Amino acid sequence: MEYRNEGFSPETIANLRKELEQSGKSFKIVPSEDNSAEFVNFYFIGKYEGRDVIYDAALYTLRLHYQSELFELAEHEAAKKFPDYHGISYEEDENGNLKPLKADEEEVGLFITELIMEMEEEETVKVQEFVDLDTHHDYGIGLDAALNLDSIDESVIHKFVSEFNKDSLRLDDTFYTFQSEEEEDEI
Repeated sequence: MEYRNEGFSPETIANLRKELEQSGKSFKIVPSEDNSAEFVNFYFIGKYEGRDVIYDAALYTLRLHYQSELFELAEHEAAKKFPDYHGISYEEDENGNLKPLKADEEEVGLFITELIMEMEEEETVKVQEFVDLDTHHDYGIGLDAALNLDSIDESVIHKFVSEFNKDSLRLDDTFYTFQSEEEEDEI
């Protein structure tokens, strides 16, 4: 039987299960430049409507989610104020250093920065832990989750997968806001 979504295919699931057993882990990290101490993309096997399925998970810190929400809101406001704004493109020179922005991009960048600082000060954006499922994902079921942790490592991922699969994951429903960490000037 051919599956439109390979994440539901018993053969694909069996292959991942074998790979996980060999690694001794409950998940497989998807190699990506985006993975960091605050964001990890990984696969794991779980149940959905009583059937095994591969979850394509993105787990990130609540602070990163907060920063994303702030930036998205600021970009939206910038697009309203600057009708020709379609994002800022950063380019590198031959030495890998960032080239100066064009004047109009610099103006938008300053506007966005000031808006973010203002929204942080006024605590305009508040976020809470969440898990969202995307059942129309192109591979298995998409899962986005944000947890109020300083970083995401393998022990955090293992705990998340275990609690998710046991239906014992408890999310903190408190709303949080964060402040940017200002770099201190060294003398």
